[in-house]
Amino acid sequence: MLMFLTILSMSLMALLACVAAFGLATRTEEQPQVRPEPRLAVEPPRFFAPVARPVEAPQVPIEVLLSQIERHVRMEQAAAEAFLEVPTPDSLHSSTASPLLN
Repeated sequence: MLMFLTILSMSLMALLACVAAFGLATRTEEQPQVRPEPRLAVEPPRFFAPVARPVEAPQVPIEVLLSQIERHVRMEQAAAEAFLEVPTPDSLHSSTASPLLN
């Protein structure tokens, strides 16, 4: 009987602790909100080196790019058709003549 009363009292204390923790967690009173301090914009350090400026790539017209891609596709199709006509390990692993690589 003593063991039963001990377990019962410990369980009641644990229940009271859980109720208190739940009550603290669900309080509805307003808590002050912490606002972050505004940061000033600071330039990066230039430790004895000049600032590197990005190099602008020359603009290539889209028509030139499309024609290169079309030429590459035609060359790849021709290579695939040649392989299907005469499939050999040498023709499978041969390098392409296209300047664009897969």
